[in-house]
Amino acid sequence: MNFKSLPQLLDHFKEEATCIEYYELVRWNGYPVCPHCGSERVYKTTRGYKCANNECYKKFTVKVGTIFENSKISLRIWFAAIFLATNHKKGISSVQLASDLGITQKTAWFVLHRIREMLKVKEPKLLGNDNMVEVDETYIGGKNKFKHHGKKRSVIDNTLTNEGKPYVPKKMVVGIIERNGQVVLKHVPSADLNNIGSFISKHVQQGSTIYSDEAPVYNHLKKFYTHDNVQHGINIYVEGNVHTNTIENFWSVLKRGLYGIYHQVSDKHLERYLDEYSARFNTRSLTNQQRFEKFLLDSESSLSYKRLTLKS
Repeated sequence: MNFKSLPQLLDHFKEEATCIEYYELVRWNGYPVCPHCGSERVYKTTRGYKCANNECYKKFTVKVGTIFENSKISLRIWFAAIFLATNHKKGISSVQLASDLGITQKTAWFVLHRIREMLKVKEPKLLGNDNMVEVDETYIGGKNKFKHHGKKRSVIDNTLTNEGKPYVPKKMVVGIIERNGQVVLKHVPSADLNNIGSFISKHVQQGSTIYSDEAPVYNHLKKFYTHDNVQHGINIYVEGNVHTNTIENFWSVLKRGLYGIYHQVSDKHLERYLDEYSARFNTRSLTNQQRFEKFLLDSESSLSYKRLTLKS
């Protein structure tokens, strides 16, 4: 198997049995393990497997404990959805995915969120050391000129009175990126030392070289890192190796995707979309098949519709 496009993938996975056999090989490498108790003592049944551990003795399939659990959609459609969602640089909307795969928009929306659950980084690695790092923050939301404090649309005498859209604060995202490396993102409530400082210390090795803009929140970095900044306020954007152009370029892709494909994202789900964009960026050097197989290896993340739609 060496697919480079969606038609090639679908040509290979024509039968559900082929999909199941392939996924069992990816997940278990030929040695099934009970997802309930972790026992390797299992035996095959007509519909899947059964645990031979007397304390467990449960039936299961390769889908149990993964993003595919309790899904009525065939793995063939799931594989196509993963391929599309992880290869479109700016993402794909649930409306477009539903049209492409012949499923409902509601189902496509749930499928995409399960895929984002799969794309979460399970074991984050430290950035920096010999690789220069850039850090910056950005804001997600509409333009301020279209927002109005304390105003909203109202109906008076059966007439719609447009008093302007209600003011909604923008959502703040902080990002750390290695030059020619990986990116990590986080939605934070505010640009203070507690939020940004702890995020940087968690993801960047001490002693690394970090570049930022002149925001005061980055002044503390000199205590633990080799830190320098550029003065955007006086229109200085590059001084030798000192710049934040790498993370600025990433922000451009992120915003064009969120505004152009998804249009708007709620605070509740923003972190999931950030996982999606960072996962695609961090695997940009892989082939289509390598990226597909890598994400399938990380698919042991279950997400129920109830948990996804639970009001926070």
